[in-house]
Amino acid sequence: MPRAPQPCDRCQALATVRYRVQVEAQGVWQLVCPGCQAQVSQDNPHYRYGGTWKARQR
Repeated sequence: MPRAPQPCDRCQALATVRYRVQVEAQGVWQLVCPGCQAQVSQDNPHYRYGGTWKARQR
């Protein structure tokens, strides 16, 4: 069954690709869109990549 685009945990934009990242010292995982991923990864010592989520294509 295809998955629908899901909202980004930071900006709420619907995205068919989201990245699982940690961006704070507390280590909470977030699923973010490519735009937010580019922003949070810049000069962030707490940034950690944890995988890619993709909506299945029909």
